Amino acid sequence: MKRLHVVGRKNSGKTTLIVELLAILSSRGYRVGTIKHTHHEHELDTPGKDSYRHREAGSKAVGIISPKMNAIFWPKSIQDEIGDKYQQFDEWMDDCDMVLVEGDSQASALKIEVYRFVTGTEPMAKADRSIRAVITDDEICFDQERWMRSELHLIADRIESLMGLEKIIENGSE
Repeated sequence: MKRLHVVGRKNSGKTTLIVELLAILSSRGYRVGTIKHTHHEHELDTPGKDSYRHREAGSKAVGIISPKMNAIFWPKSIQDEIGDKYQQFDEWMDDCDMVLVEGDSQASALKIEVYRFVTGTEPMAKADRSIRAVITDDEICFDQERWMRSELHLIADRIESLMGLEKIIENGSE
């Protein structure tokens, strides 16, 4: 799975950037998957609903099939901690050209940071050299490349390059 983490502080614009990039990258012919990483422990399946009750009763994995969306939930186990936790998603995202992960600054995969001065914090990139680029329109000093937030198509170009992807046009060839 070709994975890129879009990291940043709270309210830096990670979700907005990912949504905008999804539109551009999809229009270029890429199949893009996304994963939202969170540090918060919360129930993803609704307590009291049938699927939740199945899982609580001991089901190893619970799937939900509906007219418009499908989902699968599985409880995290100690075995899940061995290796790269994102490998669990390989089977489900193997037909994606790339996967954009919102968050998880501790990951060892490629990372770019979204930064906004109005958050009142320093860019994470100042302390984390593994971040490859900072996306911001603000004037601030850091060692990594600066990608202008207002230049979405150039950001998409740089992501393609960073991930070693070639542009796909509508007929499927360059």
